[in-house]
Amino acid sequence: MPLPKPLPLRRGAFWCLAAMLGLLATTPLAAADFSFHDREGKLHRLSDYRGKWVLVNFWATWCTPCLSEIPELSNLHDTRQDLVVIGIALHYKSAKVVDQFSEAHGITYPVVLGNKSIEQQFGKVAVLPTSYLYNSVGDLEMVHRGELTQAMIETYLPKYLPQKNRVQAMHPTPPIP
Repeated sequence: MPLPKPLPLRRGAFWCLAAMLGLLATTPLAAADFSFHDREGKLHRLSDYRGKWVLVNFWATWCTPCLSEIPELSNLHDTRQDLVVIGIALHYKSAKVVDQFSEAHGITYPVVLGNKSIEQQFGKVAVLPTSYLYNSVGDLEMVHRGELTQAMIETYLPKYLPQKNRVQAMHPTPPIP
């Protein structure tokens, strides 16, 4: 028995479908709640960070672009109260090597020893570095494969003033005559 011929799409229906698919492509994806422990033993779950942006960065000690990202990721983690950075080390020789590398390069954000089970929570990480940025309600905003800069990350984040400047902006000091 021959297969029935597909119904022809009208031009309007085609563009409507294309527009809907385009809308879906730009809408943040709801994220599954990840869960893993860092080198200090602290449990990290996406749901624990509601109200903050979360950047999960997969890296390796031998990865040159990963090394270039470290100062900017540490700076973001240290200076932005609305962002948490979590580094996940992959393809490492030992936990001791990762700990020594982290200390030698001044990593100030939590470091996790990655494995297949952690990687599966995000999908296959084929390129290092690879970063996942979640917004403050836990939706996946961006996946970036390759080196990431502070400026690139900040294009996604809301405009932010440190607490001291925020108060000054709301109540500026009058000029002294």
